[in-house]
Amino acid sequence: MNGSWKFTFFIARKLQKQHVVDPANQADKGKKVARPITRIATISIALAMIVNIITIAVVDGFQQEVRHKVIGFGSHISIQNRGEGSLYESSPLRINTSFTDMVSSAKGVTHIQPVAYKPALFQSVSAKDQREILGVVLKGVNQQYDWTFMKAHLKSGRLPDFSNSDSEEILISKRICNDLHYKLGDTAKAYFVKQQPILRNFKIVGIYETGLEDFDKEIIFCNLRQVQKLNDWGIQASISIDDTLASGEIIIRGDVTGGNGNHRYDWGKGFEQYQGFNFCPVKDTTIRLIAADYWSQLNEPVGSEDAPLGETAMPDTAYLHIKVTGDRYAPCSYRLEDGILPRTYLDDEGYQFSMNAGSKTLTFHTVPGKGSSHHYIGSYELMVEDWNQLDEMKKKLSKTVHFTNQSQAQLEVKSIKDHQSELFVWLGFLDLNMAIILILMLIIGIINMGSALLVLILVRTNFIGVMKSIGATNWTIQKLFVVQGGRLILKGMIWGNLIGIGLSLLQIQFGILKLDAKVYYLTQVPIYLDPFKLLFLNGLTLVICVLALLIPSIVITRISPAKAIRFR
Repeated sequence: MNGSWKFTFFIARKLQKQHVVDPANQADKGKKVARPITRIATISIALAMIVNIITIAVVDGFQQEVRHKVIGFGSHISIQNRGEGSLYESSPLRINTSFTDMVSSAKGVTHIQPVAYKPALFQSVSAKDQREILGVVLKGVNQQYDWTFMKAHLKSGRLPDFSNSDSEEILISKRICNDLHYKLGDTAKAYFVKQQPILRNFKIVGIYETGLEDFDKEIIFCNLRQVQKLNDWGIQASISIDDTLASGEIIIRGDVTGGNGNHRYDWGKGFEQYQGFNFCPVKDTTIRLIAADYWSQLNEPVGSEDAPLGETAMPDTAYLHIKVTGDRYAPCSYRLEDGILPRTYLDDEGYQFSMNAGSKTLTFHTVPGKGSSHHYIGSYELMVEDWNQLDEMKKKLSKTVHFTNQSQAQLEVKSIKDHQSELFVWLGFLDLNMAIILILMLIIGIINMGSALLVLILVRTNFIGVMKSIGATNWTIQKLFVVQGGRLILKGMIWGNLIGIGLSLLQIQFGILKLDAKVYYLTQVPIYLDPFKLLFLNGLTLVICVLALLIPSIVITRISPAKAIRFR
């Protein structure tokens, strides 16, 4: 610091302590005329800082809390089939272990989990309200799912246990429980729309409440395996025996459901278009059927032995065990009753039955395939380390997915901003509102500080004249008043920080100010204090206010020393 600035700070410090006397009123002798003015200026700066600190803390807190809750129901990034507008209506995506290993090892990815969705209608448990139904969305998850968010918002019960693939446990929201009169431990009835309505029963083992009403009233967590079955993904194969004959022999037929209907059948000689064949067993036999379909339109000649172009669905395998008793090598001779081949069932399910074939008896045991739905999911959910790098991570993962051997499946990478675009646009508008408030409060502080500086210059007009008469330049005198104003600004900022941060900490600790969750998604006013933003706010306020003081200090250049010395 050079000598001129040392001199400036020395004089400014003396002026700050000086008693300014009003000579027109000798009774007020010794009164500090400038003190009320400096107090007003200090208070205005302090109030501006308080409002700005609380505004930033509330907006940041609100954005973080809402964002955290939305991500808690989903993820930062999802990978699904291209062209699907909604996660709830996505087409099946085949599970690929090498693909998930590659994605999960990408830098910045902290977790990956498979999920699937299925719309459902849940019925009220109350007898008098049996007709009350509610449309919800089942979110199927497995043991890989990260329950951290839901565990923090669990109100009663426990998290579902999906170690058993047939588990029917669900985690339901308090909002849905209230609407349908459910309680912990109840069995919930759910209906699913297919060719015919399907009823499934689920057991409520946990109740959550996040305060995010739009999601609480819609999402129910269940076993991923249940959703896979309900969505009819993959292939389901079984082998049946027709009720009629062909050329005097039984007809063995492959019954296949799922996929796009373009089924192919492997009876042991490779895939072909033939759904069945005639057969007369002469010994104990096991027939195996492998069924598959193709996701692309078939464009090859019917009966081609080559696999059609396009990607196949995961196949399913079914078996038919045939036991022959009696004269095995005798011709098969069947007697129809009313044109139907009679059979005797040996079990309640109808999987085992016998037929009389003349000199021998045939016993059949059908073993349906388990289905290949467990090989498919709706999408992958990914969590990333840094929210601020979300867009960059999306681009990076898009390139990674594009160059994998799954690129033929036309995978698409989407962020939570894409799935909840309206919500995040709304949250973005909060930044604009915050900027407007900060600017307005800063302008008010500048105006008040400028007014105070003008009054200080007015009451020290005589001093200015004396300084000019002894050779002080206009800039030297301007610096004196700017430094004096800067001290007032700094004092106001200190008080503003103490009060603003103090009030914020009280709200964090005790949650004094409450909110209506139906309107604001939260139960209390959220607060988040970002040290870097606070430092930036203080630095920006100090610099702008001090620079703004240069404008009113220009008045000093227009003061005549001769007139100023005579000024009373």
